Amino acid sequence: MNVFTIYAAALLYLSCALLPERRRVLVAAGTALAWVMHGAALISIVFAADNLRLGFAAMLSAALWLSVATYWIENRNLAVDGLRRLVLPVAAVTIALPVLFPGSLVPLAGKSPLFSWHIALSILAYGSLTIAAFHAVLMAMQESSLHSLNTSVSRRNWLVLALDRLPALLTMERLLFRMIGIGFGLLTLTVVSGVFFSEELFGKAFRLEHKTVFTLLSWALFGILLAGRRWRGWRGKTALTLTLTGFATLLLAYVGSRFVLEVVLHRGIA
Repeated sequence: MNVFTIYAAALLYLSCALLPERRRVLVAAGTALAWVMHGAALISIVFAADNLRLGFAAMLSAALWLSVATYWIENRNLAVDGLRRLVLPVAAVTIALPVLFPGSLVPLAGKSPLFSWHIALSILAYGSLTIAAFHAVLMAMQESSLHSLNTSVSRRNWLVLALDRLPALLTMERLLFRMIGIGFGLLTLTVVSGVFFSEELFGKAFRLEHKTVFTLLSWALFGILLAGRRWRGWRGKTALTLTLTGFATLLLAYVGSRFVLEVVLHRGIA
């Protein structure tokens, strides 16, 4: 684990989060560099010889790594600079978490190639739905700021000013459901691979454990949300509430359970 790379990337993330919007080129270049360093640090953390090092901190860091990539790409097409103020500081914190909570080693010897694909799908699903949750929080803050338009300019802080630069709520909502759709598809593949290939992946038959129950519950919530959007036109607070509830449930499925095992109970990966 290259600790220097981790802390350098975290510092660069924070610097890019604080830069003014007029420094757009510098922000984009700095964020891209920090993202590359973040990815390199993740590789050195997760891949160790013939083992995978997994834990709640590594998973959370990987999710934010994907979130930063989504923000960076999205910001090149639409003016969503306000998202930078939310995503980058969180990414700066999560990249350093594996230093404190390194997780446990999982041997790859004897594992099916499906195991690596399952892990990759899980990380992609968590990452996609993490950025959707950040997006939902940003939309809620944006909607709240619209109800405070009578606040004097002198009393409006940097966050409110950043929210004012976001696209219209309808545009933000379309982006939210696009990300949820992608995340739901990836989560579906994760669930299917876990259910049908459980014995080949983990060496034991499928069991309804804590992680499985919360994952299935999260999958159901996101599925209901997309169906409600398609057939009932759900939007606004209903969509935001279900998005954040589904994400919180997904966090409990892996990050929460791993946190309890590793930090509270001091047990390794099961």
